[in-house]
Amino acid sequence: MPTILFSAPYMLPTLQRFRPVLERHGLELITPGVEERLEEDEILKYAGQFEGAICGDDRYTARVLAACVPPLKVISKWGTGVDSIDSAACERLGVKLYRTTDAFTQPVADSVMGYMLAFARRLPWMDRAMKAGVWDKIPGRALHECSLGVVGVGLIGKAVLRRAQVFGMKLLGNDIITIDPYFIAETGVEMTSLDDLLRRADFVSLNCDLNPTSLKLVNTRALSMMRPQAVLINTARGPIVDEGVLVKALKAGTIGGAALDLFEVEPLPAGSPLRQMDHVMLAPHNANSSPAAWERVHWNTIKNLVEGLGLAYQDLEKD
Repeated sequence: MPTILFSAPYMLPTLQRFRPVLERHGLELITPGVEERLEEDEILKYAGQFEGAICGDDRYTARVLAACVPPLKVISKWGTGVDSIDSAACERLGVKLYRTTDAFTQPVADSVMGYMLAFARRLPWMDRAMKAGVWDKIPGRALHECSLGVVGVGLIGKAVLRRAQVFGMKLLGNDIITIDPYFIAETGVEMTSLDDLLRRADFVSLNCDLNPTSLKLVNTRALSMMRPQAVLINTARGPIVDEGVLVKALKAGTIGGAALDLFEVEPLPAGSPLRQMDHVMLAPHNANSSPAAWERVHWNTIKNLVEGLGLAYQDLEKD
């Protein structure tokens, strides 16, 4: 009977829903306590004890994978991004790696638009002032007066650009791969260099994968190019932004603000200066928030695991 290390934080709170399905497939579970993710040493405690894993952003490094194989055969990632898993080591060691593509495109794109509207129309700041007894006309901007630069024009980046097009924004895009000319014609996005995008955008939305080319992409040089009124929006991955440098830029007024759903260290430490900044909006790695989307990913993650173990998946969730 295969044993599964079950550590996906979005699934653990309702594990009793999934346990019968997993057990009917002949699977036993190890369920460690998880706050945000399992680090290397936490996974290593279970090395040699599990054939499969259902995980979130757990640190399946080459060191961890080498210690877990055998018997580890398959890792089923809850969600899309697999940057916390060494995919090259998985391939080398014969570990199958699965994820759910296009898992949260729509809710994440909605979150980006929400941040742009909030900053442009100054909605949180007016609400805060009113509740403090201040009647103050805070100047805002209409989105059609603003330019948007999207870094990473994949599924989410395209969804953001399509939404922004409806608001009449000037659209700029940057990617390391060639973008479909039909999409460019459809939206009118101007594909340009990263430097040019940073200089011209009122809003910079990070929607790229975390990889060697994007690690600390937003650094001192990048921030120095941005407009003083520009807002940085990160719903991609925390380490794309050099957080210490961003804090300095925000304090100095180099840029106008930031909306951050992800951080270099999660949960965001209590002492982080970002928590005290009025021109920063924060969220707990939750831009994917959508119960309907979560539900689809829950069951697809289980299906990927079962089939990765060479078992016949039975569609039991509706029983």
